[in-house]
Amino acid sequence: MKLGGMWRDAIKALVQGPSTQKYPFERLKTPERFRSKLTWDLTNCTGCGLCMKDCPANAIEVVTLDRKAKRFVFRYRVDHCTFCGQCVESCNKNCLELPEDDWELATTNRQDFEVYYGNEADVQIVLDGEAETGA
Repeated sequence: MKLGGMWRDAIKALVQGPSTQKYPFERLKTPERFRSKLTWDLTNCTGCGLCMKDCPANAIEVVTLDRKAKRFVFRYRVDHCTFCGQCVESCNKNCLELPEDDWELATTNRQDFEVYYGNEADVQIVLDGEAETGA
């Protein structure tokens, strides 16, 4: 590289200023179709487990407590998820969604990466280890 070109680039960078954003004080708009943390809606779920079977990262686990009473617990491991959206495509009841607004997932606590969706009492049963896993 020629010395003159290097000096020209250095002076240009000093005059222009930084090209980075002042995050978190200045936030850019989230791009369309951006995928963030998975959400689950129990109301239409049948507990079929297609989402769990089709997840390439094994980030989803459906725990069935009582299929007739629609007692399911959905365990989602955020740190395993690749945000591919295959689970959303596989769900024929539209119970899963990858919204574009919950993308700030950094944490220093590993337990924050394990999310349980479902009735609070059912989740406690699963956490206590009293339930069978699988669909």
